[in-house]
Amino acid sequence: MYRRRDDPRGRMVADITNDLRRYSVDAQHIGHAFAGLHGLNATDLYALIAVMEAELVGDPITPGRLGEALNLSSGSVTALVDRLERGGHIRRDRDTADRRKILLHYADRGATLAQSFFGPLGRRTDEVMDRFSDDELAVVHRFMAEMVHSMRTHRDEIRAAPRRGDASGPAD
Repeated sequence: MYRRRDDPRGRMVADITNDLRRYSVDAQHIGHAFAGLHGLNATDLYALIAVMEAELVGDPITPGRLGEALNLSSGSVTALVDRLERGGHIRRDRDTADRRKILLHYADRGATLAQSFFGPLGRRTDEVMDRFSDDELAVVHRFMAEMVHSMRTHRDEIRAAPRRGDASGPAD
């Protein structure tokens, strides 16, 4: 996808791009190892990550938002949430402000399993970050936030594009 260039900036961009790809692939391998260890599939894993991310920002996710995030139908989300709840990974709670609304949270068992598995990686991550100044981390954070935004924008465009063979788009 990216060509190595001869100028210093081009080489650095290529190196960073390769590092991001390797990081992404390694993160996927680690996530799939966790999933395999606990009888989860890839969609289950992505759902747990979405639940965790929503809780970290203090805005618990609803089944509807989970479906949007994972590009799943409501029936698929119901089956997914039922499966994760039966496995002790998440729990459903009613919103205290609107009792009709269901919020998804990590269950204690799921949080314990995740902490046990990912705790050592968290400690390694902390050790790496400790080697950078606050100013350096601010630049890294800005870069990563913009890369995530770019990736999600591309993902959303792909999701919105007609698929081959769909009645809504041309078929080859």
